[in-house]
Amino acid sequence: MLRWARDMALKNYIIARPLVTEKMSRLEEEQGKYAFEVHPRANKHEIKAAVEKKFDVKVVKVATQNRVGKTKSMTIRSGGRPIRTQGRRSHWKRAIVTLAEGQKIDLFVAEGTE
Repeated sequence: MLRWARDMALKNYIIARPLVTEKMSRLEEEQGKYAFEVHPRANKHEIKAAVEKKFDVKVVKVATQNRVGKTKSMTIRSGGRPIRTQGRRSHWKRAIVTLAEGQKIDLFVAEGTE
């Protein structure tokens, strides 16, 4: 199934973490949509299979967004002189998953406690 990570566990390797924001909390309640940070090379079919396997739900739709990392500047003092340096945050991918009617994911339940 996975062309780039055949030996990795499907559900643990593709989904990096859930994204919990005010906007996503509202979408969870109103439309049954959940957001996850996923592996940048994962496609929609792999994301759907991983979410269905990990959370035991039926996924209707997956939307993905490639997010570009921001350039960040900072000033540090070295020997009393300010030094300006610049860096870049990593690029990442977001997946917004729509569940079937009546399905729900409880993101705040610790795994293994059920």
